[in-house]
Amino acid sequence: MKKVLQNIKTLAGKEKLLAVLIDPDKMQLKVLSQFIDKVNASRATHIFVGGSNVEEEITQTLVEALRPLTSLPIILFPGDVTQISKGADAILFLSLLSGRNPSYLIGKHIEAVSRIRETCLEVIPTGYILIEGGKETAVQKVTQTTPISRKNNQLVVDTAKAGELLGMRLVYLEAGSGAKEPVPLEMISFVKTELSIPLIVGGGIRSKKQLEEAYEAGADLVVIGTAFEEDETFFEALKE
Repeated sequence: MKKVLQNIKTLAGKEKLLAVLIDPDKMQLKVLSQFIDKVNASRATHIFVGGSNVEEEITQTLVEALRPLTSLPIILFPGDVTQISKGADAILFLSLLSGRNPSYLIGKHIEAVSRIRETCLEVIPTGYILIEGGKETAVQKVTQTTPISRKNNQLVVDTAKAGELLGMRLVYLEAGSGAKEPVPLEMISFVKTELSIPLIVGGGIRSKKQLEEAYEAGADLVVIGTAFEEDETFFEALKE
């Protein structure tokens, strides 16, 4: 049953949704069980799996190991078609709306169809918007696109709304993995006001204060990855 998107839409605005992002290229299988125990005990509501540079088959191996360890929805956040795994619950079918590289607007999607056809993944069309985060990110390097200035609220709002009008089911504002600065709160607020679909925000969030501020600004689901990679005690700081 296709229920991940419906669950997000139902809970948006009612609960503070939090996704823990696991990069298959950085997570060692020998410590996965211990890490997921902390995820399960935390306020996390979803698990995202993906990275910008991941060797083929690594994602599948990670998802297979992850599946029996948690009841949380496992959602693919792929940096490439090689990261499509049949063991996950859903996949964010990302269109990089902030860039103009045709490969990441439609090209990669066409490549992905033959792989997705062989799975039961719930496919969720997602407008992905890269925001300047204070450093060059892996996404920027891989996609060869330039993030939108963190000062250009109107362009981000218009880009997000265009994504919704094109049929995207989610919009994802991303400052990039390891960003020095998260997506500006004012920008989150402006985008949320314009949209009638759920808003995801990620990148650069390293404290409970920043997390709560993102929610207050309008984020329906916040994604955190690097903070947990660098310091697993961050799970304790996020306990309610």
